[in-house]
Amino acid sequence: MAMSRMSVPINNAVGLLVVLVLLPIPVVAQDAAGGRECDANYYIGPLRRRPGRPAAERPPQCEDDRLAPAVWKTLPEFAAVPDRWRIVSALGYPQRWWDPYNGNNVLKGDRPFAGDDWFFAVSIVSDTTYESRRVPTPVSTVTSPVPGSLDTVGDFGQSVFVENLIFETVFYKGDTVFRPPDYEFRLITVFNFNRTEVDEFGVLKAVPTSGLTRTEGFVGIQGLFIDKHLRNVSERFDFDSLRIGIQPITADFRGFLFQDSPVGIRLFGTRNNNLWQYNAGWFRRIEKDTNSGLNDITENSLSDALRDDDVFLFNLYRQDFPVRGFTSQFVVAHNRNREGDKKFIDDNGFLVRPSALGIQKNRQYDVTYVGLNGDGHVGRWNISTSGYYAFGDETPSVFVDANADISAVFAALEVSRDFDWIRLRGTAVYGSGDDDPYDNKATGFDAIFENPLIAGADTSFWIRQAFPLIGGGRVALSGQNGLLNSMRPSKGQGQSNFTNPGIVLLGAGADFDVTPKMRVSINVNQLWFDRTEVLQAARNQGRIARSIGQDISLSAIYRPFTSQNVVFRVAASALLPGDGFKDLYGSEKPFSILANLILSY
Repeated sequence: MAMSRMSVPINNAVGLLVVLVLLPIPVVAQDAAGGRECDANYYIGPLRRRPGRPAAERPPQCEDDRLAPAVWKTLPEFAAVPDRWRIVSALGYPQRWWDPYNGNNVLKGDRPFAGDDWFFAVSIVSDTTYESRRVPTPVSTVTSPVPGSLDTVGDFGQSVFVENLIFETVFYKGDTVFRPPDYEFRLITVFNFNRTEVDEFGVLKAVPTSGLTRTEGFVGIQGLFIDKHLRNVSERFDFDSLRIGIQPITADFRGFLFQDSPVGIRLFGTRNNNLWQYNAGWFRRIEKDTNSGLNDITENSLSDALRDDDVFLFNLYRQDFPVRGFTSQFVVAHNRNREGDKKFIDDNGFLVRPSALGIQKNRQYDVTYVGLNGDGHVGRWNISTSGYYAFGDETPSVFVDANADISAVFAALEVSRDFDWIRLRGTAVYGSGDDDPYDNKATGFDAIFENPLIAGADTSFWIRQAFPLIGGGRVALSGQNGLLNSMRPSKGQGQSNFTNPGIVLLGAGADFDVTPKMRVSINVNQLWFDRTEVLQAARNQGRIARSIGQDISLSAIYRPFTSQNVVFRVAASALLPGDGFKDLYGSEKPFSILANLILSY
């Protein structure tokens, strides 16, 4: 709440107390025995002497330091300030643009940037990752530089270096202590540099002669929107707001269904003192840069940058339901895809739409997701749960040139409990698979754009890595930072595929807060295919076992300042192959070692 001009002290610390109550009240200090006045410049409160005034200089009228509460009388010095935002400056604190915490920083919205209530804030994040890994890699159709690798599966060796420099700026209007801003303009720009080295030709580019190293950079716009506060609907500042532009959106708590930065229009708000929260919006997905995964709006025209892939989303949150401390959520999302009219080839020269799988025809589909999700705690138990049913139709199917009905399910549950500095957890995930790729039913569950936070998240080997379906089409069995075996050419550029083998996961893990600065985590997951008929059809192969194997990961996170400003993470993960993995890729054990440094301002 802005105030009129007022007087506050500069050199006298009593003035700070005056500011807190916003009143220039007179100061008189009285001793506990006779009520005689003491030096107001000496005492700043009961039983406290002003710093810099030794006891020998105590005024003679104060017999001891046992003072009654101060009654304020006069202030020796005053300075006029236009509003409460500039009190810190009036007290003499310097402006430190490089310091994000200690106040008076106009770059962090500590005081107005322009006018009386226009604020500016900037955030800068450097996210650097180096990873050395061994994952299944196909052999080029021409040749291989590795002796003994003239087969479908070549040398597993790869290394990746990725640097993302993220600039987020926001310019907003309004007093945001209790309510959203009246207007908000936000821009999120990401500068990406990536370098990848492999041991097989034809992996990084479609042309085998392109070499074994790929170095590229890209600039992506992950946020560019305006947010308008429409109205307050209660005296507790429940509200309705409208947001238009490129904006981050997450359909559920853990990113199972849709977590992306599309362009769209979103109406959102709260009710009943924030117990109810809602989002309703239409979003159109943006083409991704092939190697960075960032939004690519550098195409020749707007129609080239925007995919004919629409998401209509509504979700509703209810806090403290069914018990206090637990939040429940209802989701309904409809994905309308009309990308069946033309081919799309990515920046590396590979065919993405239609996918090089099955009949290889352009597809279009309409699929509706209905879900119930929950996150919170029941007593001492931490619970996160999710369930979805997907239904609709696609034309044509992946393996049959005919219409197919979509009917698939997904469920996930994570339960954990804290024991002092240790958290133990168990995880279960199920995504249905398709038992007959040649019928008119598609029963394999696939998301719109997943980024799951479960079972170790991106430290899990299976979730972090993309596994190419070698010998079964130019698609990935599972995508990078993905849990589902969706068999897409690319998670970011490909279409959803509901003719897939599905996933079953049972896992256990633990987090150890060794110190306030150090956390160590371990995860062990057992993975299976739900069905393998689709894999057998794609590979033209006989029986393929269901067991994928055991995914084991160990990670450590170190925060030297006990904040998110500097975060250093190291992780090691491996997959101990099961019979199904061996049927696809052989018996070699894949693994990964990575280091990640995040610096934030």
